[in-house]
Amino acid sequence: MVRIRANRRTVLLAIGIVTPLGILMVNLSAFVMAHLAQFRLLIAACALISSLVLNGLVVFWLIGIARRRQTRFYTEYPELVRGLAAIAVVGSAAVAAYLTYVGMRDPRQLPNLIAIVASLLALLIPFGVAFLGRLL
Repeated sequence: MVRIRANRRTVLLAIGIVTPLGILMVNLSAFVMAHLAQFRLLIAACALISSLVLNGLVVFWLIGIARRRQTRFYTEYPELVRGLAAIAVVGSAAVAAYLTYVGMRDPRQLPNLIAIVASLLALLIPFGVAFLGRLL
């Protein structure tokens, strides 16, 4: 009986919190859309930072695996591996930021396919590489 009351309180609390948060999010979204030209660069910068972090974490993880397993290519060319990894991380983050910036140019064309694809790739590439790395 006590557990049912606790669950009921939790559900009521969640309902009570979700509505005001939803109202705030809708109003914040409307403000951003009204001032998209000003927010466009900030959103692209956030995409750049996010991609750098996600891709960087995956690359550090993959380099750690290569170091632990003493793979032949890594042991012979560790600087080259790290350099190529850095170029891949920075390059993919720059592409994600650019596509986000381009995709946000016109609020009347949102949702924009370019921005959606860039966001999906920014999420799927690091997780896909991590998944493939675990398989291999």
